[in-house]
Amino acid sequence: MLRVTIMSVFVDDQQKAQDFYTGVLGFTTRHDVPLGDARWLTVVSPAAPDGVEILLEPSGHRAVGPFRTALFDDGIPFASFGVDDVQAEFERLSAAGVRFVRDPTPMGPVTTAVFDDTCGNLIQIMQAPAR
Repeated sequence: MLRVTIMSVFVDDQQKAQDFYTGVLGFTTRHDVPLGDARWLTVVSPAAPDGVEILLEPSGHRAVGPFRTALFDDGIPFASFGVDDVQAEFERLSAAGVRFVRDPTPMGPVTTAVFDDTCGNLIQIMQAPAR
């Protein structure tokens, strides 16, 4: 059976991304391996340290810039992270200086909010309905 183990988020600056994803969002660094001018740099949720790793991948490939710009300009999140309470996470992150481009909004059975990750991406947080 297939399972997701790593997902990439393209970033302009790996150190800035690591600082934001760990220091502000609360992820922890899983791998930080030098690879020439870049690093194999992954972070994980402390709630699932053996779960999906987010690869903070350099955005240098020529296809990445136009792709990210189009998504960002159209307000489309590059990734979505689950949270237990969107409103509480919105308040916590806002207090930490995170800039939201969409406040918590009910969308059918889920509630979402979207923020700028300071690294070239919009990221959505999503609260699923109680099971």
